Formats: sequence, C-alpha cells, structure tokens
Amino acid sequence: MLRKIRLTFAVLFFVAVTVLFLDFTGTVHAWLGWTAQVQFLPALLALNISVVVLLVLLTLLAGRVYCSVICPLGVFQDIVSWISGQRKKKKYRFSYSPEIKWLRYGMLGLFVIALTAGIGSFVALLAPYSSYGRIAANLFAPVYRWGNNLLAWFAERADSYAFYETEVGMKSLPTFIIASVTFIVLIVLAWRNGRTYCNTICPVGTVLGFFSRFSLFRPVLDAEKCKNCSLCSRRCKAACIDYKNHRIDYSRCVACMDCLEICKHDALHLQYRWKKISKPEQMTSSGHVDAARRSFLSATAVLVATPAVKAQEKKVDGGLAVIEDKKIPVRATPIVPPGAWNARHFAQHCTACQLCVSACPNNVLRPSTELTKLMQPEMSYERGYCRPECTTCSDVCPAGAIRPITVEEKSSTRIGHAVWIRKNCIPLTDGVECGNCARHCPSGAILMVPSDTDDVNSVRIPVVNAERCIGCGACENLCPARPFSAIYVEGHTVHSVM
Repeated sequence: MLRKIRLTFAVLFFVAVTVLFLDFTGTVHAWLGWTAQVQFLPALLALNISVVVLLVLLTLLAGRVYCSVICPLGVFQDIVSWISGQRKKKKYRFSYSPEIKWLRYGMLGLFVIALTAGIGSFVALLAPYSSYGRIAANLFAPVYRWGNNLLAWFAERADSYAFYETEVGMKSLPTFIIASVTFIVLIVLAWRNGRTYCNTICPVGTVLGFFSRFSLFRPVLDAEKCKNCSLCSRRCKAACIDYKNHRIDYSRCVACMDCLEICKHDALHLQYRWKKISKPEQMTSSGHVDAARRSFLSATAVLVATPAVKAQEKKVDGGLAVIEDKKIPVRATPIVPPGAWNARHFAQHCTACQLCVSACPNNVLRPSTELTKLMQPEMSYERGYCRPECTTCSDVCPAGAIRPITVEEKSSTRIGHAVWIRKNCIPLTDGVECGNCARHCPSGAILMVPSDTDDVNSVRIPVVNAERCIGCGACENLCPARPFSAIYVEGHTVHSVM
C-alpha cells in the first residue's frame, strides 16, 4: 500500500515538473509552478526557509521521500530502472555494496566550494533538479513542440484553430550537448545499477542522507524472521540492504518501499525508530562473493532528436527576397533579466535549470556559452525583445536568481542601454528614411535627427538618450539592417531604476 501511494505521488510530481518545461502557452505555471519551488536546492538558494525546513522535517520523519517522490531526476532514474527490471533475468539484479564515502562526501565538498565561490557552471552540472530541467527543455520539449506543430498542420487543413504552430530551435549547442550527455549517463547508470548517481554524486542526496540516518520511521529487517533469501537486497536499487548482517544503510535508502513488498517472510516492516526489535542469537557468515558490480559501463546508443532551426523559410516582398537571419552582436557586458538586479547575484543563485528559457514568451533568453556562466540564461534580441509588460521569467524562477518584479518596476529598470552603429544604419547606407527604432522604443529613448546638422532635409538618424533607455532590445530586434543591427544593447552589471 505504501509503495502504491509513493508511486502515485511520484508520477504526479514528475509529470507536473516536466509539463512546466514543455508548456509554451504560459498557462501551466499558474497551476503547477509550486512544484519547482519545492525543489531543495532552488529553495535553499532562494532562501525559502519554510520549504527547506519542511523538506528536512519530512526527511527526519520518513527518510529520503524527497528523492523518491519530489525530485524529478530521481523519479526519472526509477522509470529507467523499472523498464530495465521488466526483463525476466534482470528482475533481481541488484546487490548490497558498501558506501563509497570518499566519492560521496568529496563531491559534496566540491559542490559547496563551487557554490560559495560562485562557480555557477559546476553547481549547475551537479544540481539534480537543474539537470533534469535541461534534459526536459533540450530533449523533450522539441519533440513535444514538433508534435504540436503536426497537430496544428492537420487542424489548419480542417479549418480549425485549436492548435497553432510554435518555433522549434536549438538555443544553445553546448547546453544541448551537456543535456544529452547527462541523459545518456543517467540512463546507463539507472539501467544497470539503479540509484548509483543519487548515492555517489548528487549533493542533495548526500545532504538529505545525513538527516535520513535519524528518520523516525524506517524499514527495519527482523533478524528472527529473515531467512537470508536476499530478495530484498537484490531488489534494492539503492544497494543499501545488507541482508547477511540484517542492516540497512538509511543514508542511502530512498524510501521507495520496494523491499517491503518483495519480502515473502514478513521480515521487513516500516517501524518507529526506537521500537525494540529482536536480534539473532548467532550470526553466520558465508563465503558468498558479491557479484562484480564495478564492471565497465557499456555504451548505449540513444536516438536524440535534433531541433530544427526553422519550420519553414520566412520571406518578404511576396516571396521574392529571403530575410537574412540576424547575428548576435558581441556585447562587452552580457544582459541579465530584470529582477536579477545585478550580474553577481544572478550568477550566484542561478542553477541553469532552463525553466525561464523555456517559459520566455518573447524568445529572448538564451543559455550562456561562457565557461564561468555556462548554461545560465542571458538575454539576446535577434528573435524577439523583452516586452515591458512581461514578467514571466521572474514569476517562474524557483532559485531567487530572478526575483519577483512588477510591471511598473520592470518598465523603469535599466538593464542596459542602446548603442548606435553608424556604418550599419540604413538611412546612411541606402539613403532612405527608416526610424524603426524610434517608432518602437517603449521608453521614448530614441530621437530621429538630421544626419547633416547644416541640412534639415537630410536623412534622419537615431540619437539614443541612455538615461531613458531600459535595454528592452526593441530597437535591436526591429532594426531592418542585416546581418548585424545598426543599434544594439549593452548590458549593465548593476541594474538601476529611473
């Protein structure tokens, strides 16, 4: 019964978190956004003390329930392990193995050092929720959107508008590669050894494992009833049940309850910690040698769908001229979203989960390719601009890297300033009037003036008032100059309010 309850909640949490990264309509987060906010590391970085305390108390009560129910990466590994276990010969494929303390606590130490030093790229690699987020955003989301576009294609031919097409594209090659490698490694480890990743590498699992040693309710192995059949040990995906000595390593137990179901001698029970249990009069040891669990991992070929850059070719002038894609300008200072307030705060709190990148309705956020900020989102305006009325990224961020911000605050926050490039401006290169940047500037920071001060009838060029510019990128995005815009946005290290 306990196992079925655990599985039900695990599936609900897993689906809810996954849908957050798949949704492109912006409606799901209002209902399911709390599932991202109850993740341990994002809550810790956001100083969401109530969530952190709740998860710690839950662990002290019933063990690592978080790892088997709430954490999407843990549930994903359970799904892979379950599929592997459907093979008859591999149904009971696990065995007890001692804790690898030097690796487990060494990774935790490196994680804490990286977190303290602000090395966001290393933190992002090990954070479990963020790792799954990148997998969902880079591997699952494109497939989901392709399916949506296929339905939209059929709906269009049936004169229905129940579905609409959405853009499918690769936002960052390094992030896609890292997500793919993580995906493959997790599948291989879970397929062969269950929760090896959670009990050796994952820092959250190590921290919660410390508290689970003192959990009030835990599975207990009754030595008098135990027949040493080893079924529980061979079914334990955490490899934490030593049936010979009738011991369970509670720091690695993920409270999956599989052992309670599989025991045929009624020797395993969920018991109160301080309840007295019987001990065997005599312990016997056998010369059984543990199966070789340290064999080299075999390579697994995984078919990964590569997102297409374009669904179809976009044209202008009745299809006579192809629109050339814009190239990203070289910015001296990257642009971080409003609500981050400053680049340092953003880098220290962001875990690169890609939720804001997936949720951005304006297609502005892109994972960074810089090594020190690898996979952390930054703003780029070649496909859209940051609309002043949109606060989606601050609404969905669970780690506090982008703090909640109102529309009024965003409209008055300077995240950057526009810079005009004279040699790219169409009025000067082609001798025609333009003024696209000035017409679409929401803050009125751009004014068109004659290019020749002595001739009021000369073509007009833009002049930027940096004090009024908020760095939204409307000018850069809507500039018709190709491949580089005649005006682009330089970021501010520290945001300011007008």
